[in-house]
Parts: sequence; C-alpha cells; structure tokens
Amino acid sequence: MASPGSSAPGGVAVVGSGLIGRSWAMLFASAGFRVKLFDIEPRQVTDALVSLRKEMKMLELSGYLKGELGAEEQLSLISGCSDLREAVEGALHVQECVPENLELKRKLFAQLDKIADDHVILSSSSSCLLPSKLFAGLAHVKQCLVAHPVNPPYYVPLVELVPHPETAPATVDRTYALMRRVGQSPVRLLREIDGFALNRLQYAVIAEAWRLVEMASPSSRWPPAWHLGIVVQPLISGAEVKMAACFSSSLSCEQRVPPKVAARWGNSSGLKGSPFSGHRESGAPGPDLLRGGMLSYCDRYGEGMKRVLKTFGPVPEFSGATAEKVHQAMCVKVPDDAEHLAARRAWRDGCLMRLAQLKHQLPQ
Repeated sequence: MASPGSSAPGGVAVVGSGLIGRSWAMLFASAGFRVKLFDIEPRQVTDALVSLRKEMKMLELSGYLKGELGAEEQLSLISGCSDLREAVEGALHVQECVPENLELKRKLFAQLDKIADDHVILSSSSSCLLPSKLFAGLAHVKQCLVAHPVNPPYYVPLVELVPHPETAPATVDRTYALMRRVGQSPVRLLREIDGFALNRLQYAVIAEAWRLVEMASPSSRWPPAWHLGIVVQPLISGAEVKMAACFSSSLSCEQRVPPKVAARWGNSSGLKGSPFSGHRESGAPGPDLLRGGMLSYCDRYGEGMKRVLKTFGPVPEFSGATAEKVHQAMCVKVPDDAEHLAARRAWRDGCLMRLAQLKHQLPQ
C-alpha cells in the first residue's frame, strides 16, 4: 500500500475548524490527501485536532472509519495552521468553511485571491450565498465555485457544485472528480440560483410547516415543534424520487439528485437531517444541535431563508409540458408499468421496515 499522502498530487487546505471544516478534513484525509486545517485562532485549531483524534478513533473502533488507511495514518495527514499563506501553499484545493456571512466570506476570498496561484481551486461551503456575490472582482474567479455539503459531509455524501458565471468548466470538472475521489456524491448545478437546489426545497417545506403551526388551535396540547414534525413527515415520506425528478427537470441540474439526498430529509425525520434525527433536529445543523436550539437556528438562518423564499415564482399549474418532463425523468428511475412499480413499492417497504427495526433498537 502507498504511504500516507503519496497518492495525492498535492494537499488540501480547509479554512475554518468548526464542525463542517473538521468533517471536510476527515474526508480528505480518508482519501490520502495531506490536509492543513486553518483557523485564525490557534486555540481553535488545537481543540479541533483533539476533537478529530477522538472522533476518528471512535470511528475506527466501530468499523465506520472511511478509507484504506488506519486512524493514526489519517491523523498524520492532518496538521493545524494559523497562517493563511502557509495553509494555502502547495494546495490543489481550498475548502472554505467560515460562518455564513457574506462580508466575512468576501474578505476571506479577497485574501485568498492575493496568495493563490493559477491552479488551486477556491471552493466555498456556503449553503445559499450566490457565487456571483462571493467571488465578485476576484482575479482568480475562473478557479472559484461553491461546493455546498450536507452537514456533516463525512456522514452525508451529497455535495452541490455551484459555479460563478465565469467559473471555468475545468474547475467544475476537477472539483467533481475530487468529490468523487473522497467518496462524495456531487451534483452539478449548471447555473447559480438563490438558495441553490437543496435549500430551495427545504425552505419551501419549512415555510409551509411554519404557517401550519401558526394556524394551529391555541388550545392544542402539542407543542409547536410537534406540529412541525407531524406536518413535515407525510410531505417527506416517499417523496425523494419525486423531488429528484422535479429537480433534474426544472432547475438545470446536470444529473438527477442521487439517492443520497434521501438522507438529507429521511423517511421519518422532520426537515433536514438523517432518518435518525428527531422532528426538531433539523437544519444546518439541526436546531437542537446548535447552541441555543431553535432560536439560534432562526437567528442564523432566518434572513437567508426569507431572502430565498421571496424569489419563489407563481404557483405551478402541475400540467402540460412540465408535467410530461417530470414524468419522463421519473420513468428513467422507475418505469411506470405495473411490474416495475410493484417491485419498487416492495423495495421501498422493505427498506422502511428495516429502517424502523434499526431505529427501534437504538436508544431514544
């Protein structure tokens, strides 16, 4: 077996050592890439490395560590750094993971633009900020794009690749290949759109669930979060293929959203999360998993959600050419004859049964 890092033609810089940054670092190391994990605060880097060691050792013991290398070998590939120039030096890919603030990200990419060479890819983990705003005026704009992961990317492989209008096709191709190499399931959006693809779907569900909660009877015994979960579950259950088909037909995605998108919502979860999330553990990450819970989630993401929701178009007619296009896209996945539909239902029911059994075995 090749020695750690020898299979990679260069290194990766992860800028930001929070939850998403640490998860990206683990992914790149699992594929043999040398990773420099940068944060402006040296203490943050130190804490992140300690956290990574603990998590990767746990994954190894449980048999869920990714890649062919052991935990110690992968950990040897990850180093901390508090100097941005040093972090980027020699990197083939930079993955930005700082908080979702446009001015903060623009300031960071302006710094990266000054020290980047003509070959490194400058990628943002932004969940809904438009590339045209993030990368405006950069000299290396052809090397820039958004690679929006589902949080945490180590466990949920779906990644949206969203180009700036001037992003070079080779940049998207290289990022796509890199994501595949580290085990992700990338989806290319052929043009930018506010909220990208996943969050436009998610925000629509959240907004309608929110309205239904507000319309609930004041005498109801259930707390609002229960309303939210009950409202969303029937909307999500069994709907993944339909959403994916609509996506590929109407949002100019190059390919269908892969099956990994199901883990974004889950068959029995609330909004965004895995099938093992509760109905309030939804978001980026789930509100209950953020310090401050739902109030913190609303504070962080509320303005962005409102901005995206305001861009939604009129109510569709659900007929005509678009209905036919969606139907054809779904038939590629599952032909609409009785035999194929029956087989797909049996497969779905079997999966849901096994999932229910597994969830029953887990501690609540």
